[in-house]
Amino acid sequence: MLILFDIDMTLLKTNGAGRRAMADAGQRLFSPDFAFEGVDFAGRLDPLIIRDLLTANGVDPTPENLAAMKAGYIETFAATAAESIEPLPGAIELVHAIESEARRDPTTVPGVLTGNFAETGTFKLRAIGLDPGQFRVQVWGDDSPHEPPVRDHLPPVGIDRYRGMHETDPRETVILGDTVHDVACGLANGCRVLGVATGRTDAQTLADAGAHRVVESLEATEDIARWLLGG
Repeated sequence: MLILFDIDMTLLKTNGAGRRAMADAGQRLFSPDFAFEGVDFAGRLDPLIIRDLLTANGVDPTPENLAAMKAGYIETFAATAAESIEPLPGAIELVHAIESEARRDPTTVPGVLTGNFAETGTFKLRAIGLDPGQFRVQVWGDDSPHEPPVRDHLPPVGIDRYRGMHETDPRETVILGDTVHDVACGLANGCRVLGVATGRTDAQTLADAGAHRVVESLEATEDIARWLLGG
């Protein structure tokens, strides 16, 4: 079994640190008026967010500008975000519960599937006391094998990485996330989906999007772990 956790507003919140870091990087690199207003962030891939930010601010999204913006964002985030990041209720306990099952049954593999770049995603996990190595399958926002990247492309990447460890498909793949984008990418790839209403998307909207189960938070650790593991 492969269990893939989203990061932002599923495991933790950054209290706007990511948006501020992107705006700060854009101001340093391109214009003092560079801003993030009008660009959708929730549940989206960082490469697409950066492209949209450049376009919205009148900057040509050339490969050179995209690379500069990515590097500037990562640098700014690492320097400014740590104190803004905090775990969501029950998140750390649930990760530990799944990790405990993985020690008992090595075919149970915890992972992350997120729109974050690897550099910022691992920073966020460490900031709440989680070792990124606990997530043995890691799928990041720029891991899509296609251009432009789409979140639906990411679950197969995770499944392929699981196969590289076990030389077989996971008997089931489960995705946890707080947005309709998380739900949609899971359903598009035949995964079970747990919707978590800890972000800007309410429980009913996640249910209407097709999540197999929706919870208000991850605090009911034993019950949620049992469901994730197929109970």
